[in-house]
Amino acid sequence: MELSTVWFVIIAVLWTGYFVLEGFDFGVGMLLPVLGRGRDAETTEKRRRVMINTIGPVWDGNEVWVLTAGGATFAAFPHWYATMFSAFYLPLLLILVALIVRNLGFDYRGKRDDPRWRARWDTAIVAGSVVPAVLWGVALTNLVRGLPIDGDKEFTGSLLTLLNPVSLLGGVVTLGLFLTHGALFVALKTTGPIRADARRIATRTGVVTAVLAVALLVLLGAADGGATSWATTALAAAALVGALVANQRGREGWAFVGTFVTIAMAVATYFLLLFPDVMPSTTDAAFSLTTANASSTPYTLRIMTWVALAFTPIVILYQSWTYWVFRKRIGTQHIPAAASH
Repeated sequence: MELSTVWFVIIAVLWTGYFVLEGFDFGVGMLLPVLGRGRDAETTEKRRRVMINTIGPVWDGNEVWVLTAGGATFAAFPHWYATMFSAFYLPLLLILVALIVRNLGFDYRGKRDDPRWRARWDTAIVAGSVVPAVLWGVALTNLVRGLPIDGDKEFTGSLLTLLNPVSLLGGVVTLGLFLTHGALFVALKTTGPIRADARRIATRTGVVTAVLAVALLVLLGAADGGATSWATTALAAAALVGALVANQRGREGWAFVGTFVTIAMAVATYFLLLFPDVMPSTTDAAFSLTTANASSTPYTLRIMTWVALAFTPIVILYQSWTYWVFRKRIGTQHIPAAASH
């Protein structure tokens, strides 16, 4: 197997890690005003603090995956990276701003004991979770469908080119998957009424998402998919159904594993549909970027491979240890009265 193919697989794994991990904390952020609503102001604040505390120790670590995936893409496939930025500059800028605003929300909402202050930062957390959830789906779907690229490897379309019906469906599907994934994470990590509410939300969002996800993956696979991509599509659908069944039976752990596998298989389907044309051109196939003509030199790829072999296990072990340390459930009874920090 060529090193360019190996690095395509590694990048696919990195993006998969990002979406399955960051996906649930996007979901928790989006559900803040829904699952964080109580019978009075004090209960509402406690429920929201419970939700934020479920992802508090891990959300920043989850974001490391996108930095690593982006850096690996830049180093292994510089032409792919450059062309993607020419096409997705505005969406990626919006994602970056949304992530910054969201992270500020986590850090600043508790700095004042003022309901209006917290409400503003809660809005920032919700918006900063919704925007990336939708735009990542739009971007990935456009990559698979192809974009107008000229002989200079430049994007020749506009923002409206990116916001086509199929790509918008992709954005809605990622939104739904992350909502379901996040609701199941809350159910897995909490006790009391918030746990029951999270399970109900997961069922509702999961059913709608299942229908839309199958429709999207069938649309994408019908054009270019082979047997392998159809297999991952089937596994994604089966895992989502399994997650919903497990959730109905009160087995949140297995339900969360189900949405974990669903997102992983959906991302795998996208990358299988991409290979070997990492960025197909809809104007002329001769301008399409492939793993061969978009990659770095063999020397660069060899150095990157040794670095990845040395440091990837360390990162995975450290993050696994973090999740293990903060594995216990929490509830509103663990949250003291709100106070300034």
